[in-house]
Amino acid sequence: MLLVLRGLGLGDLLTSVPALRGLRRAFPGHRIVLAAPSALRELLPLIGAVDDLADTPETAVATGRITVDRPAVAVNLHGSGPQSIAALRRVRPGALLSHAHPAFPDVPGPPWRDRLHEVLRWCALLGWHGIAADPSELRIRVPRRRHAAADVVVHPGAASAARRWPPERYAAVAGALSRTGRRVVVTGTAAEATTAGQVAKLAGLHGDAVLAGRTGLAELAGLIGDARLVICGDTGVAHLATALGTASVVLFGPTPPALWGPPPGRSHVALWAGRRGDPHGGEPDPGLLAIDAGQVFDAARNLLERSVR
Repeated sequence: MLLVLRGLGLGDLLTSVPALRGLRRAFPGHRIVLAAPSALRELLPLIGAVDDLADTPETAVATGRITVDRPAVAVNLHGSGPQSIAALRRVRPGALLSHAHPAFPDVPGPPWRDRLHEVLRWCALLGWHGIAADPSELRIRVPRRRHAAADVVVHPGAASAARRWPPERYAAVAGALSRTGRRVVVTGTAAEATTAGQVAKLAGLHGDAVLAGRTGLAELAGLIGDARLVICGDTGVAHLATALGTASVVLFGPTPPALWGPPPGRSHVALWAGRRGDPHGGEPDPGLLAIDAGQVFDAARNLLERSVR
């Protein structure tokens, strides 16, 4: 068995897809188990490179509670260490592939590089260990959807307040696009349903346009995969749009798109004011607030007019 540690969120998983596919090719006879939060299990059939998931919330890395023992190979796609390295050493793997860390001089690996795009980071790690991975292999399968198709998916939520553009600005863009005849829906988690409802109300959308809390990950993927455009902040849904080949307008604040943004090309627009900040801050980042609704609407309209899908 080969164990891959990536006990993080949706975007983190999707940026590791090329590395996972590289591992699948390099170890065709191994059962590949992903140590990640159980909520991500729905996406595994869409990725096609992983056989099973071992439920591993992020807190499990700090406590070392990974529920797998003695894998033939363990791969650290979680972080720079030392906690992730220590957690994997506790499962007693036959071999450990990781970045180097001074706390573990006996674990070989490349040095951690801060200013490297997340997709390239994990491909480079495997390359150092002699395993080829193609960073362009980001696409996943589009699943079937339950809800009616939408032209535009607006996703106002993000894990931290620093990366949340104000709801009234999302509403201004959603309303303007709706008035051009596009069907616009607003997505999010159950915890984000109030915000999604606020966006829809201010935009003048019907109540059935609010899908926050009404889709699982696979259903959300089906909705985005069939849409023409996604508008969101620097969050997992942006990576889902990339993975499904759907055009996107992504709003960046404290973190530059060079580190977490979509691949360059005509299908994606990454808006950033050029300022860095704390991605975990408790208030919307000043750089994010420097992006106005007019910029987002113009970018969205241009992408829709290109008919990129």
